[in-house]
Amino acid sequence: MKNKLACCLCTAFALTAPAALFAADGPVLSTWHAQSVGQAVGYMVLFAAIGILIAIVGYRLFDKCTPGDLHKEIVENRNVAAAIIGGSVILGVCIIIAAAMLG
Repeated sequence: MKNKLACCLCTAFALTAPAALFAADGPVLSTWHAQSVGQAVGYMVLFAAIGILIAIVGYRLFDKCTPGDLHKEIVENRNVAAAIIGGSVILGVCIIIAAAMLG
């Protein structure tokens, strides 16, 4: 019984301690809003690179989940239907990424 009570108290402390520490802080002034044109361009390049990387990973993941090799069908066999499916997957992933980045 003592061990269970001690475990519950430790868990409760672990869950409430970070909230108490952050509640004592003042308002956070740093945001993702750019303060200069250079910072805005930097954020744009950063988000573009992350978005392109995630779009490529999404396409590769879709290629692994489907039977056959989609990339081979598009490049070597010049299959138009496979290219339309690949483009649709990339476009769908990019729409999801854009919605996630906009909030």
